[in-house]
Amino acid sequence: MATNGGIIGKSNKTSFGKCVVTVHTSSGTKTLQPGTQIVDTTIVSGGGGGSYNGGGAGAGGMRTFSSVTVPIGSVAITVGGGGAGGTVCSPRCGCQGVSSNLTAIGQTYSTTGGGAGANDAANGKSGGSGGGAGGSSTCGNFTGGSATSCEGNAGGNTCQPRGAAGGGGAGAVGGTGGSPLVSSSGVGGAGGAGASSPLNCTTYAGGAGGGNWGGGSPAPATQPNGGSGGGGKGSGGNADNATAGGCNTGGGGGGGRAGTGGGGANGGSGVIITKELNKASGVWSMQSQFSAKSQGTWPKFFAISGATILVVAGAGGGGHDNGSGGGGGGMIVASGLDFDVGCAAAVIGAGGSGAVTGTTAGVGNNSTLIGAGVSFTSNGGGGAASPGGPGPQTPQPGGSGGGGSRGAATAGAAATQGDASGFPGSGFGNAGGNASPEASGGGGGAGGAGGNGSGTGPFGSATGGAGGTHKDVNSFFTQSLPNSGDYAGGSGGNSGNSGSPGGGGAGNPGPGPGTGPGAAGTVNTGGAGGAGGGGAPRDGGNGGSGIIVIEYPGPAKASGGSVTTACGTTKHVFTSPGTFGVTG
Repeated sequence: MATNGGIIGKSNKTSFGKCVVTVHTSSGTKTLQPGTQIVDTTIVSGGGGGSYNGGGAGAGGMRTFSSVTVPIGSVAITVGGGGAGGTVCSPRCGCQGVSSNLTAIGQTYSTTGGGAGANDAANGKSGGSGGGAGGSSTCGNFTGGSATSCEGNAGGNTCQPRGAAGGGGAGAVGGTGGSPLVSSSGVGGAGGAGASSPLNCTTYAGGAGGGNWGGGSPAPATQPNGGSGGGGKGSGGNADNATAGGCNTGGGGGGGRAGTGGGGANGGSGVIITKELNKASGVWSMQSQFSAKSQGTWPKFFAISGATILVVAGAGGGGHDNGSGGGGGGMIVASGLDFDVGCAAAVIGAGGSGAVTGTTAGVGNNSTLIGAGVSFTSNGGGGAASPGGPGPQTPQPGGSGGGGSRGAATAGAAATQGDASGFPGSGFGNAGGNASPEASGGGGGAGGAGGNGSGTGPFGSATGGAGGTHKDVNSFFTQSLPNSGDYAGGSGGNSGNSGSPGGGGAGNPGPGPGTGPGAAGTVNTGGAGGAGGGGAPRDGGNGGSGIIVIEYPGPAKASGGSVTTACGTTKHVFTSPGTFGVTG
């Protein structure tokens, strides 16, 4: 009898995979969904406790384990608690945080609890991240506790009298404690920064701030900060007691100060994040497949499907002294995209600087969206040309190219933005316009090439080339877009006394006849900087920065950027660098 006969066979093999991310804040048995055999997991242990008159505690160890083989059914997890802080009435040194772990098929994956901050003049304690060194009334050099390999960073050292050091975090070492002796007062070091889990794009395991030396006068004005990811603050004075590490962050507890109320704070509890892979991998019986489909649990390939993205780079700067127009930022529009569970870094390119006397206009910076199964790069717009100097400056290529310079009648620069390779999308960018002897060319735009300068003289008969038009991308999206959907226009070139218009709503014109600086490109449009005129000031305008937009059907399945849900879709707009965290 056939073992696989389609709809009537006993079993069908499938390679479908779906990622499911879960954040575990307490110990217990994690029940896996049917078919799960592989998980990725980020394990964060409990942060250490701060000490009396001491250093900030280190964060709990943090590490991500990939492709962990697990039994189908369940796994055991233990979420470690934070270490207790030391007080004047009990053991003054804080305690180490408790380890977190996940056990699967006879193997345990774990990290180390955070190291306690030192009490008084002593070295910090070791741990996942090390505790900060203690403060001292005399000048002394004390070292922070060491960190466990691949889990964190060392605590900070003290190299001056008084203030204690900060605890280490998953992303950085603890800050140095102490300051030159000033009226018997000293400042504690800041806690080391935490790190982001690649599974849910959330920051954990920040180190704690060390305690100020509060016995003198004047006392330091502020509490030493804990690191990002839940690190507690160090004690700043009589009214500013140390704060605990954040619950389920693995953050270290703040260090106390000398004197009454100078106890250290407790560390924060740990957390475990799991990402289930290959949910339906292997061989499923027909009954199992039927049940999964009936219950709506049959897996899908991706966390987000059918997304549309816009990636616009920073634009080029405008030319100096009757110079050419800058090129608009390169643009990519892609539709029908799928995102995996994970983190995509959204980097927004800045615009290039406008040219001043003796300088070349800057090329815009790239905008990128990379991670969670996608990778896109839009090229920065080309810098403009300027006639000044020993000879005409040449325009720079870019997403759209800068325009050519009058005088030597240079050609416009080429566009470098191509299609989105391997994806159903398009790249938009065009070359800059050519110059005539008395008129500079316009910069290219996403919607068209820069115009050529015209006329050979005198100045009154010459006209700079128009900037290449912007691209209207509203038709690609369901929800409305910032700047009316107009992006990446080139700016116009200038002649001796006549400036031409820039390209479209996102481009910028050069100045009026004969005088004035070039206008700056509009921020978050990829619009180019305008060309400077012939009368002072003659500087070119700066290019506008880029923008990234992601839209997909249905409710929100990710974090990051400015999020709106309307018209059956969710839209994320990034106007500054951020993380697109896909949870599914």
